[in-house]
Amino acid sequence: MSAEIIDGKAFAANLRARVGEAAAAFEARAGRKAGLAVVLVGDDPASAVYVRSKGKATVAANMASFEHRLPADTDQASLIALLAQLNADDAVDGILVQLPLPGHLDEQAVVAAIDPAKDVDGLTPVSAGRLALGIDGLVPCTPLGSLLLLQDQLGDLSGKDAIVIGRSILVGKPMAALLTAANCTVTLAHSRTRDLAHHVARADIVVAAVGRAGFVKGEWLKPGATVIDVGINRVDGGLVGDVEFDGAASVAGAITPVPGGVGPMTIACLLRNTLTAAHRRAGLKLDEAAL
Repeated sequence: MSAEIIDGKAFAANLRARVGEAAAAFEARAGRKAGLAVVLVGDDPASAVYVRSKGKATVAANMASFEHRLPADTDQASLIALLAQLNADDAVDGILVQLPLPGHLDEQAVVAAIDPAKDVDGLTPVSAGRLALGIDGLVPCTPLGSLLLLQDQLGDLSGKDAIVIGRSILVGKPMAALLTAANCTVTLAHSRTRDLAHHVARADIVVAAVGRAGFVKGEWLKPGATVIDVGINRVDGGLVGDVEFDGAASVAGAITPVPGGVGPMTIACLLRNTLTAAHRRAGLKLDEAAL
């Protein structure tokens, strides 16, 4: 069997185009652009690249981009004060603090200072609680992108056996919650799960987000399974996922590549979340199903 390659890059491009159209319609109705503010503390090269790409994507999607670059020695009080200012700014619908932060800053306290209505990264305690309780809210971008790829590939996910490998608050836990809400039977596993291969072998859907290159082996998979590889690991100068791709591709029914799979979906879903937040804040209805 040769797995179908799930083209996340193409799906993300299409999603960004749809968001751009809806953002233009929002501007016509609201009299202003939807706005995304990104805060970068320090000069980490990778983070700087991410922030630039997010800014360009925001403008390309007919939204306003606000970038705040702070020196690495910025203190906690100053950063919290900036977030309070952005929380109160009516031109800003979404706030994203680029992680990781310098070691002297308390990331949890910083994230918790973001207004949940503007939490387009879906990481505040309120957003996490809403997701866990099944209450409508803003959802972390990477798990949301993974879910959209799965629904596009498989349609209705009801009754599917799914396993999420990795229990981070960024991907694993929210991914398990989203799949549960989609009526899957979900196993949340991790690197210390006993007989992990046995659990993977039962799954129709495998989401790998453990942060270890080639950790999930192709021979573990149920024939025909759909594999979403969230991992991004640099090996020998290139990028590889958490799934042993060649072995998995010979068994799975469909699989995301690395790069070009889940990665492009993250920024696309950030834009989607910003548009969603803008509509909610303006009291306007958005047909999210159309996105």
